[in-house]
Amino acid sequence: MCTAMDTLFETHRPRLMALAYRLLGSRSDAEEIVQDAWLRWHQADRAAIRDPEGWLVTTTTRLGIDRLRLARNEREVYPGPWLPEPLTADDSPGPEQQADVAGQVSLAYLAVLEKLGPEERAAFLLKDVFDYDYAQIAALLGHTETNCRQMVSRARTRVQADRPRFAVAAETHRRLLERFMHAMQSGDRESIMALLDADARLVSDGGGKATAVIRPLEGAQRIADLYWAVARRAGDVTESRLGHVNGEPALLRFHEGRLHSISTISVGEDGRITQVLSVLNPDKLRGLLG
Repeated sequence: MCTAMDTLFETHRPRLMALAYRLLGSRSDAEEIVQDAWLRWHQADRAAIRDPEGWLVTTTTRLGIDRLRLARNEREVYPGPWLPEPLTADDSPGPEQQADVAGQVSLAYLAVLEKLGPEERAAFLLKDVFDYDYAQIAALLGHTETNCRQMVSRARTRVQADRPRFAVAAETHRRLLERFMHAMQSGDRESIMALLDADARLVSDGGGKATAVIRPLEGAQRIADLYWAVARRAGDVTESRLGHVNGEPALLRFHEGRLHSISTISVGEDGRITQVLSVLNPDKLRGLLG
């Protein structure tokens, strides 16, 4: 039976999930954190809660920071590079599904947030994404407003330095990704190299459960050689098609009918691909396409 407490929590669930996912970069971890917040909500003294939304955001943030501290230790021993776990995927994109990264979060952006400390990341997200003022952030994190301003300022500097500097139109992004997909499928090294920036970077996350490069691969030639080798080995059992992941164009690859990997690209000012992020860890792909 749905109670008033359930109804109120469900009203705020999308916001709590958005916050938890941005904090953790993991769909499954975010879902667990929101579920923990729900349990604490039902155990709380309702008479003592004057601001339900504030209470829920505070609880979710603190749970998220604790989980992120633990996750950072786990990721230090993770097999190879760690990439964010996609939140959503759609393998049948249409014009109405053009990138809305403000509504979701691109994998490249989440990867940049990984470089921030837990409280620094929380302060930055609360200020720049969820529009909290410094007094609210200070009360939530248990720091002074001055400290919170410093954390947000440092985080902004790091994010701006590391995130892609050039925003390409969604349709241009999609066409470039489509050309990259066809070049990959055929193993055409020359075509792949023509689409990549000379200093392009490939990061792939297999989690020790799927074949992936165990450290970032630098340079167009090395990346093209890798995809040439993959195309020769994969043969006809691998299918590739365009889709959307977290609201941005993505390449979805299937092996014997199952989702095998998702890849997203960053594009430089000259229209060439500067970065490829590929998630192959099956644990991060499970359930994405229903």
